Amino acid sequence: MKIVCDASFFFGEYPLQGELYTTPEVLSELRDLSSKCRFDLLREQGLLLASPEPGSITRVRRAAASSGDLGVLSATDISILALADEVSGVIATDDFAIQNVAALLGVGVKPILQRKAKKRRWRLVCTGCGREVESGSDCPVCGASLKRRNK
Repeated sequence: MKIVCDASFFFGEYPLQGELYTTPEVLSELRDLSSKCRFDLLREQGLLLASPEPGSITRVRRAAASSGDLGVLSATDISILALADEVSGVIATDDFAIQNVAALLGVGVKPILQRKAKKRRWRLVCTGCGREVESGSDCPVCGASLKRRNK
């Protein structure tokens, strides 16, 4: 089984069996000595570092936009989703937004410590006037902040 690892996988000692992958963006998020050492150890044991193709990144962005998760996904999150889609693997993560977009893409998920997320579709709603808005951080009508709500 091919498993694409999120940064949270490197913060502890979690047993996973299979062909492990991650992206350079994940590596750049590893700041403490423990997670860097775990990465180095797994790299010596065969962990593959790979970058997804631009077409895969575009596919993930479209899926995240349709679910309403695009605003909360980082470039790192998008990279691991794209790589998992490319290699037909599963993602090792506890991030619910990643899990939600993975479900839309048909990518499997292996939660690390948390329960598996339920599939959701999000919308942005103005906290002031209650209007539903496509994107942004402030309402274009009244200027109040926007909040994500389940559709």
